[in-house]
Amino acid sequence: MDPIDTARAVVEEHHPDARAAFLGGSVVTGRRTATSDLDIVVLLHGAPAPYRASFRHGDWPVELFVHTEETWHAYVEREIRKRRSPLLWMCADGLLLFDTDGVGARLDDEAQRRPAAGPPPAPAEEIDDRRYAITDLLDDLSGSADQSERLFIATELTRRTGELALAIEGSWGGGGKWLARRLESAAPRLGMDLHHALREVLEGRDDSLVGVVDEVLGHVGGRLWEGYKRGGGTP
Repeated sequence: MDPIDTARAVVEEHHPDARAAFLGGSVVTGRRTATSDLDIVVLLHGAPAPYRASFRHGDWPVELFVHTEETWHAYVEREIRKRRSPLLWMCADGLLLFDTDGVGARLDDEAQRRPAAGPPPAPAEEIDDRRYAITDLLDDLSGSADQSERLFIATELTRRTGELALAIEGSWGGGGKWLARRLESAAPRLGMDLHHALREVLEGRDDSLVGVVDEVLGHVGGRLWEGYKRGGGTP
């Protein structure tokens, strides 16, 4: 079935009293793949929202994100503080399937407006935490001759360096494929450099990756290890 028709059928089956629904994800963009699922955001008046569920509807894998208007705002605000909001983007880039009382239009308007305003800046403490973690990984990479260890160290270095670069740029963050997509927009050369450098590590050479990582660290004061200190939380 067509993804839009299927999404409407899913909502009708599970929540026929829904106020509004969005179909997000890759199926409504040019990035659709053979394994793309239906990401559906549903707005209810109350219980059983909020919840999420994964299931199949016919041949389609479905992820349902069910909210009230209040919980939608609460989740988005919580995610924005982390400078990444999958829920916001599902609505911003998605299709409003129906809107019975105007809540869909209100949330669609906010979903278009908030991403354009950009995320909150990363606190200096967070930047230093990221510098410290990356510095520690660089030392681990330098000291390891085990290929299995080097694979996982280098992969973690690549991920953390990409995340730091987005924080430095004041860009929205993301995980997995969304980290690659955010870098493609905010720092396309860095994304390619990290890609090629990681491949070289797998071939036994780490100079390129170390150079790329140090270049990113250089924008925020370089490596950080000696003198780093953080207070412990309450057990």
